[in-house]
Amino acid sequence: MSSPEPSELTERILKYLEGVEQVDSLQLAKEFGIEHQKIVGAVKSIQAHGERLLHVESVTRKSLELTEEGQAVAQGGSHEANVFAAVPEQGIKRTELLAAGGVSAQLGFSKAMSLGWLWLDRSVQPTLVRRKVGAIVDEVREQLLQLAELSAKDVAEYKKRKLLQELTIKSLLLSKGAEFSTTLTKLETDLTTDMLASGQWQQLQFKPYNFDALGAAPVRGQLHPLLKVRSEFRQIFLEMGFSEMATNNYVEASFWNFDALFQPQQHPARDAHDTFFVKQPAQCGPLPEDYVQRVATVHSVGGYGSRGYGYKWQLAEAEKNLLRTHTTAVSARTLYQLAKQPNGFKPAKYFSIDKVFRNEALDATHLAEFHQVEGVIANVGLTLGDLIGTLHEFFRKLGISELQFKPTYNPYTEPSMEVYCYHPGLAKWIEVGNSGIFRPELVLPMGLPPDVNVLAWGLSLERPTMIKYGINNIRDLVGPKVDLKMVEEGPICRLDHD
Repeated sequence: MSSPEPSELTERILKYLEGVEQVDSLQLAKEFGIEHQKIVGAVKSIQAHGERLLHVESVTRKSLELTEEGQAVAQGGSHEANVFAAVPEQGIKRTELLAAGGVSAQLGFSKAMSLGWLWLDRSVQPTLVRRKVGAIVDEVREQLLQLAELSAKDVAEYKKRKLLQELTIKSLLLSKGAEFSTTLTKLETDLTTDMLASGQWQQLQFKPYNFDALGAAPVRGQLHPLLKVRSEFRQIFLEMGFSEMATNNYVEASFWNFDALFQPQQHPARDAHDTFFVKQPAQCGPLPEDYVQRVATVHSVGGYGSRGYGYKWQLAEAEKNLLRTHTTAVSARTLYQLAKQPNGFKPAKYFSIDKVFRNEALDATHLAEFHQVEGVIANVGLTLGDLIGTLHEFFRKLGISELQFKPTYNPYTEPSMEVYCYHPGLAKWIEVGNSGIFRPELVLPMGLPPDVNVLAWGLSLERPTMIKYGINNIRDLVGPKVDLKMVEEGPICRLDHD
């Protein structure tokens, strides 16, 4: 018999109820010859047309049912009775008695012994199992055949022996409601302006509004993981008393990006293979003449205790526009403005977090566009010890406590140090940043006092973000391959800092 359509089933239930006071849904399922769950679904469909059509009461019953092992006992006898029956009048070796029965025979033997049906005759060798009584009554089998008459003690015992199981049966007790009808009126779900204007709404029945229903989540913008980590970095800098530098110049003059940082014009980083140069406009606007002249001199012939690089410095090369290769160009601009303050030098702490651009080959760990995190401190008499102490405090706030420093070379810092931290997950030391003290050839032409030193360090924003969010390929973090679902569902960033 095929299952009826939902509308047909609801009509059958209503017509059935018309002739009775009440009926159980399990009985309806049996009479209609269909699954009980379909009856429950049809009842809920009727209730959706109005709560007063039917009176529905949930009913819960508990019943006992034989397990598969219990059914075998009810049909073939209990384990202990079967073992007793297998013992002949002359007795039998225990090993022979249990050989064919397996676990059931072992259980039955133990039970028969405890009931006093069998005994072990050790007066002969080998020891024999003999009957202790002439006949037995298999009460277990008889009781399992009469479940309704079992006492609570017997039920507990047979459940323990896994011969019985208790089932919870849920059903619905149905009766006619105050507005019972054998036909269902379609309920309106929307109140329209036409219904209001014509007055038709007064004759219509509306579906009750479910104020507890969860609405659809509104579509909203999501912060990218990089922005979440950037926010945490920024907060750490602000807690340490730093001021944020203006980083709104993506296009920078070669002068600020390279020359002001005492990076020679023939340096490989200034080649088109490493740097994106701008075609239009190809050259920057006016540069501060006095400062440019001091930079040109220190490059060409030296100064401030330096011999310089000994080449002919060219203004045309310094005026070339490019996409900045590091935010240290921003630091150069900011320090130059600091040196020009009319009221004299004041100690300062700056930071910046923004994009930089390099002509890199794209792979799993390199992009042509990425972020640089930079910190700069200018004050009188700062030393390498101050730099190491500041870095320890900064990285401690990032949740990194185990640091090592390795001497290295940078064109614009001396001394210079690479910063390494121990990664417990990888069980090795990894590079997390670069640092140093700006060279005199960089800061003195700006006009900063001779006793002022400038500490600086920088690191990537992408690497800690990849570690934080478990991303192995940087192209899954930035670019056309980014999974927007990852951006939407990514947790907020909380670095383990104090």
